[in-house]
Amino acid sequence: MEKKYIYGASGHGKVILEIFEANNIVIEGVFDDNPGITKVLDYPVLGGLSMIKAMENPALLISIGNNVIRKKIAEELNSLYLNAIHPAATISRRSSIGKGCAIMAGVCINSNVTIGNHVILNTNCSVDHDCILGNYVHISPNAALAGNVSIGEGTHVGIGAAIIPNIKIGKWCTIGAGAVIIRDVPDYAVVVGNPGRIINYNSKIE
Repeated sequence: MEKKYIYGASGHGKVILEIFEANNIVIEGVFDDNPGITKVLDYPVLGGLSMIKAMENPALLISIGNNVIRKKIAEELNSLYLNAIHPAATISRRSSIGKGCAIMAGVCINSNVTIGNHVILNTNCSVDHDCILGNYVHISPNAALAGNVSIGEGTHVGIGAAIIPNIKIGKWCTIGAGAVIIRDVPDYAVVVGNPGRIINYNSKIE
């Protein structure tokens, strides 16, 4: 039987491990580059990124919440990426989910949603019909996306944010906690408030 692992020994990693437990999926251990961490929950920390690279196509999920770091690691590894989908998530059979995704308890994904690779849908967030989420997106707890919302690669939508229908949000944006998005958002923008306003721009990601 193929052995399965996660990379990332943070609190986010703990949540991922418990999702696998809820699905009766056995995880052999955790990888992390912090030598001070030897155990996460009841799971041993086996080593760092170099050990994963020495393995042949390990089955793995990158359990790191930071979108930039998650992308960097995914591009360095040649792995068979796992999905962690909590059994208490509600997912339309007409939606599609990429590889390496983490979908937490209480998430609702409605009809014809398209989700890219290495996406995090955090606790109780809602993604309504016909939304498109690019690779490395993170939707925080209790955020709500109405229908036909498009979100570009690497964008982070903060806790409790709300996005009205037919909005396009660019790549590597930051949508602040509780923001209400009523107009399109350009690439790299940092948006806060109700209604959402641009206060800054993130550095470009190559």
